[in-house]
Amino acid sequence: MNQPTNPVTANPWAALRQFTDARIALGRAGVSLPTQAHLDFQLAHAQARDAVHLALDAATLAQTLDAALPNPAAPCLTLHSAAADRSVYLQRPDLGRKLDEASRERLNALPRPASASPSERPYDLALVVVDGLSALAIEQNVAPFLTQLQERIAPEHWSIAPICIVEQGRVAIGDEVAELLGAKAVVVLIGERPGLSSPDSMGLYLTWMPRVGLTDVSRNCISNVRPAGLRYEDAAYKLHYLLAQAQQRQLSGVELKDETGGGKELLAESPPNFLLS
Repeated sequence: MNQPTNPVTANPWAALRQFTDARIALGRAGVSLPTQAHLDFQLAHAQARDAVHLALDAATLAQTLDAALPNPAAPCLTLHSAAADRSVYLQRPDLGRKLDEASRERLNALPRPASASPSERPYDLALVVVDGLSALAIEQNVAPFLTQLQERIAPEHWSIAPICIVEQGRVAIGDEVAELLGAKAVVVLIGERPGLSSPDSMGLYLTWMPRVGLTDVSRNCISNVRPAGLRYEDAAYKLHYLLAQAQQRQLSGVELKDETGGGKELLAESPPNFLLS
């Protein structure tokens, strides 16, 4: 009895698939994608859509961060943007960039450190956690990343404002939060727009002297922070470098470049490039 032949024609680059999550060298069945590749694509698309609509469990996240990163200034604060719900958030990006009135009042009511004068910013750094377009990315990545960052900045005695968790927020909302807290620098940790192989990617945005009205020209971005992307320790290394430079040079954004390259620390731990081996 004749054995059935495999209907899939393999791609000669198939061996390269072990190095990337990108959809390369999938082969073909006639003139179409193989069934398995098509089903994998549909699953990835569904996971990306789910990540966009998943609600952030802010209360549980606050408890996790308070336990892992106790802050003498105050426990984590849970805030909300002016976008009332997910539907409004997705249709009105402008409302995701500003706080609702209750959140502004809560920040304004916080006591300032006793040593701070009314005109100065008493905190060196504000950490603002925002669900963005992937609450999944935040729930999975924030705590382990901040643990790595804390290890780097703790010896330098940065004054850290209470960590703020913002629901239905965009990147720019971090500027308003940090300005109200009185922080010289802000790092926004936000769920990035899901890709078809990365529904759990977190982005980091650094701004020096944040205030309402700044644009992306004033920010530095570190993207794709997750175990399958930029590792936590590598992202913390890069962010620590940018924070130190921002503090020293009193600026951020297009005038502040990430000059770590790979950095000796990163190159020593990174696997060799298979294209060069």
